[in-house]
Amino acid sequence: MKYPIYIPEIKENERKYVLDCIDSTWISSKGKYVDLFEQKIQEYTGVKHAVAVFNGTVALHLALDVIGVKPDDEIILPDFTYIASANAVLYLGAVPVLVDVSKDSWNITLDEIKKNVTPKTKAIIITDIYGTPPEMDEIMEFAKSKGIVVVADSAESLGATYKGKHTGNIADISTYSFFGNKTVTTGEGGMVTTNNDEYNYLLRKKKNQGNHDTIRYFHDVLGYNFRMTNIQAAIGCAQMERIENTLERKKNLFGWYKEELQGLVKFQEIEEYITSSIWMVCFLLPKNIVREDLMKFMDTKGIETRPFFFPIHEMPFYTTVNNKNTIEISKHGMNVPSYPQLKKEDVVYICNQIKEYLENNG
Repeated sequence: MKYPIYIPEIKENERKYVLDCIDSTWISSKGKYVDLFEQKIQEYTGVKHAVAVFNGTVALHLALDVIGVKPDDEIILPDFTYIASANAVLYLGAVPVLVDVSKDSWNITLDEIKKNVTPKTKAIIITDIYGTPPEMDEIMEFAKSKGIVVVADSAESLGATYKGKHTGNIADISTYSFFGNKTVTTGEGGMVTTNNDEYNYLLRKKKNQGNHDTIRYFHDVLGYNFRMTNIQAAIGCAQMERIENTLERKKNLFGWYKEELQGLVKFQEIEEYITSSIWMVCFLLPKNIVREDLMKFMDTKGIETRPFFFPIHEMPFYTTVNNKNTIEISKHGMNVPSYPQLKKEDVVYICNQIKEYLENNG
């Protein structure tokens, strides 16, 4: 595959810091890099607390736990998102309420939230889909008026902003993922962020097996082993040193794709007061194009592509609903190579293959 969908960028400091962990023997969840990585996320996003965990899914699980989600609570979330957003709800025995998204932004909307609020609604999970946050001001204002907690699944959006404020520092509690294809990676890894002191206390306690504050090996609450390793955090620290450069190159990448494909495909609509992290370059194909056939064609050219996420409601262990926008977006959406090492000539080559297929099959 000449052009995979993503290649993590690993440089000298990642190697240097990992070797430091090995040489020091601090390779587990204790060590200087965990604290340092949390501090870097706090400083970068402006959030008060950042708590490192070992992946983005457990970050969501932990966030829902500490806000007090109980069995049979209803959690509103978008039908168009990665499965982890919904699975974390099921882990706690709560009820996912899957709502439709905007046909333009592909994100959850306040109108859909309002339609689905009941006395059992405990929380709203918003997803910054493909690195772009939804209309956070109106969602936060409504949720506050109803006493509902907002959880931001910001797995894909580190570096994105809404009206100048970083994702991870807007909702009541937020989560990031540092999987290998994310803008900042630790291989696996996640982070929970919040400005709430009580949430921070519970996050740190529960991620560490529910340890008592002062008595070793006494556990006064049910906890988990969700700790990030020092090695993971070491990689994250090196990645954070050049996050602005990474984001700038991804912005350029998106601009090149838009320049080449504008008018042929439909890109996600991003308001002028939103800065997306451009986690993945993605678009909707014309409805007369069979996406799977185009993807097979791209494979023959050495170019990896990805389909959009399936609607959550199509999974056999979820309730079926008729969310029309979600169904259409999922059916026609495609991701293309999005790693920042790509040059303009690479993007032109990739786009030329797409253009060739559309011209011959339109």
